[in-house]
Amino acid sequence: MAALPEPTAPSTPAGPVVGFDLDMTLIDSRPGIHATWRALSERTGTYVDADLAVSRLGPPLVTELAEWFPAEEIPAMTDLYREMYPTHAITPTLPMPGVHEAMAAVHAAGGRAIVVTAKYEPSAKLHLDHLGIAADAVIGDLWAEAKGVALREHGASVYVGDHTGDVRGARTAGALSVAVATGPCSAGELRDAGADVVLDGLAAFPAWLARYTEERAARR
Repeated sequence: MAALPEPTAPSTPAGPVVGFDLDMTLIDSRPGIHATWRALSERTGTYVDADLAVSRLGPPLVTELAEWFPAEEIPAMTDLYREMYPTHAITPTLPMPGVHEAMAAVHAAGGRAIVVTAKYEPSAKLHLDHLGIAADAVIGDLWAEAKGVALREHGASVYVGDHTGDVRGARTAGALSVAVATGPCSAGELRDAGADVVLDGLAAFPAWLARYTEERAARR
């Protein structure tokens, strides 16, 4: 019997692997999350200040739930929130300006665009599918330094996010931290946290990426 061919190693992209955060980096999920918090509050009879909750997006859901519910109720409230989320949060959510151009720029450079987010992974995929955002991989349920594990596994050299926790994730992975000042953290806070690059938003990302890939190629 003929010998089976040796398995080939997975191919690596010619361009960079760029990781992106989701909420307030690729999508403006505030309207949908606001609606979900209000629905949860009505369902449970527990007051939740939805305006305040959406002003501090970034950390995991359980962090915000702990502001409104006792510890023993958080597992059940997590399940209920995630059950309600597709009904209330997907349709109202909007793409951030420049998101499609940013993803296209990564692909045009021969790279891969992955999403690494603290959001529940099935919900993250629903958002991306609904808005037609072309990610090559989606990894959810990771926050701050834990994002660095997924970024390393996928060989990301750049991580784009809007929160100081995203800067920490990039640092953990040894990736370049590109911050967009479109979320709860100001440009100054992002710089102070150690971001390598701070952009006003994703609309500025394709031009930055073009410079980055040119410099990367020149170093080879």
